[in-house]
Amino acid sequence: MALAFLGLAFALALPISAAQAQNFQTAAPFALLVDYETGATLFEKGADEPMVPGAMVKLMTAAVVFHEIKEGRLRLDDTFEVSENAWRNGGAHSHGTATFLAVHSRVRVEDLLRGLIVQSGNDAAMALAEGIAGTEDSFANLMNKRAVELGLTHSTFTDPRGKSDLKQRASARDLVRLAVSIIRDDADFYHYFGEKEFTWNKIRQLNRDPLLSMDLGADGLMMGDSPEGGYGLVGSAVQNGQRLIVVVNGLKNSADRAEEARKLLNWGFRSFDPRVIFQPGDTVGEASVYGGAVSEAPLTCEEPIKVFLTRGSQEKLTAKIVYMGPLVAPVAADAEVARLKVWRGSTLVLDAPLKTQSAVPLGGLSKRAVDAGIELA
Repeated sequence: MALAFLGLAFALALPISAAQAQNFQTAAPFALLVDYETGATLFEKGADEPMVPGAMVKLMTAAVVFHEIKEGRLRLDDTFEVSENAWRNGGAHSHGTATFLAVHSRVRVEDLLRGLIVQSGNDAAMALAEGIAGTEDSFANLMNKRAVELGLTHSTFTDPRGKSDLKQRASARDLVRLAVSIIRDDADFYHYFGEKEFTWNKIRQLNRDPLLSMDLGADGLMMGDSPEGGYGLVGSAVQNGQRLIVVVNGLKNSADRAEEARKLLNWGFRSFDPRVIFQPGDTVGEASVYGGAVSEAPLTCEEPIKVFLTRGSQEKLTAKIVYMGPLVAPVAADAEVARLKVWRGSTLVLDAPLKTQSAVPLGGLSKRAVDAGIELA
């Protein structure tokens, strides 16, 4: 059995529009724009290169906390004591972003989450990490374990707050995967990211996400900056039912960070039209079958398969059905055995699962003998 490919070709065109899309340019050294529903990549620049993420690692800190709550090991009403370490190295004394937690006070997990997400509080991040795992280092192990579970392949986490550390890395694509996971799987907690302000210890702070105050439909995620990695953000916005996820990083200042993210989101919403290329139940292609009553198994999709086309252009998309083949009979119906991958040029814009449309029973002795002869040849 080997990796098998079935090539398909699509020549899809949309009418010329007055708002014809231009090739997008960004000053960000690292950038990625992805459609949430389909996972389609609309723009990428250095998307798989490990970056210094700064405080964007707090997105993983939040993800670990959400996971602990869902697993029943933690409750929003639980309280953690603020250690002197968290107070001194993450609070006002540290001259970084802080929730201004009082030393040795006990704070509810939900309030620590708000301090982490809305205010990007380093002290809140440290208090959560120490309360859950005992130390920041032990919590970093949980972050890396969760990263593996989520399929983050170009990321290494060393602390929960994003302090300067060249060993701490994350790619733009991994940050998008993390954001998608939170929005999809941690929906009960996602509202924290869109909260406009949070007051603690009589100190009112606005959400640090600059996109929330723009007319973009933004509803949150996380900022970050560091001397080594520059300024970056992970953001999400919804317009007309479509959600886009954006990552930019490596910019010179906070103003450039906000502007490049804004431009990229606006371009994404205005420059593409969706086109459904396969409906649920359509036959997308066939996979070869060894030793079956028939030689091919039809492949289909459970959900509509949608691609995004640049307005005003005629694009040729290259598609391949990828599977380990030939499939060996008997083959069950409704078995996920292949993936449809679609490229725009060299950019992978779609990766969708395909299932067998019907079962393929074991063939008779003569059919299996013929297949064996073909295999030997």
